[in-house]
Amino acid sequence: MSGPPPLIEAIGLCKYYGAFAAVQDVTFAVPRGSVTAFLGPNGAGKSTTMKMLTGFLAPSAGTARIAGIDVDLDRVAAAKVLGYLPENGPLYPEMTPAQQLTYAARAHGLSPARRRDALERVAAACRIEEVWHKPIRKLSKGFRQRVGLAQAMLHDPQVLILDEPTAGLDPNQIQLVREMIRTLAKDKTILLSTHILQEVEAVADRVVLISEGRLVFDGTPRELAAGSTLEARFRELTKGVAA
Repeated sequence: MSGPPPLIEAIGLCKYYGAFAAVQDVTFAVPRGSVTAFLGPNGAGKSTTMKMLTGFLAPSAGTARIAGIDVDLDRVAAAKVLGYLPENGPLYPEMTPAQQLTYAARAHGLSPARRRDALERVAAACRIEEVWHKPIRKLSKGFRQRVGLAQAMLHDPQVLILDEPTAGLDPNQIQLVREMIRTLAKDKTILLSTHILQEVEAVADRVVLISEGRLVFDGTPRELAAGSTLEARFRELTKGVAA
């Protein structure tokens, strides 16, 4: 008897820019309740793939599905069950987190009562109460990243797609974001892109690895290490492409 269908599916995804293939025939599925690390060197095609999965970029070929919904055919329906944190989240620097998130909650169409509950929920979950009324331009990179994550979580989506959520953070900020991801994983399905191998060991129960736009591994961290180390296997599978 088969289990529940995956909540994130990439099926033969391709993206071409003229003769250049940024992503080539990438197929994988993220199981329900999984934290899957989308791993690869810089320039491997991670962000391009995630933009196709979230509907921000149309694929040249293939299909992206979120909770069974074809993103290219019904992006609005997919967006209702999806929270997306881009690598550089779209924040308004002159707004405060309270203003930014209130604006985003209205854009999601949340009623006043749901909006109030959602703001309280994400402020606590992302630990941003202390900067709630401080202009975003004055916040540290760590706090800005947490505001972006709060925005992705406002509508309480089943699926979170996070693009390099710890990029540019200091060790303390990285630890906090990892703790938040582990907490969120209790009731969310999460795909997070990274080129940092420690991220895999810290939060992931599955790994999808791409190199030069192609899938080269799909399995567990233990299977990836395969009696060696994650670093050695990463270099082997990516042919030493600089991360």
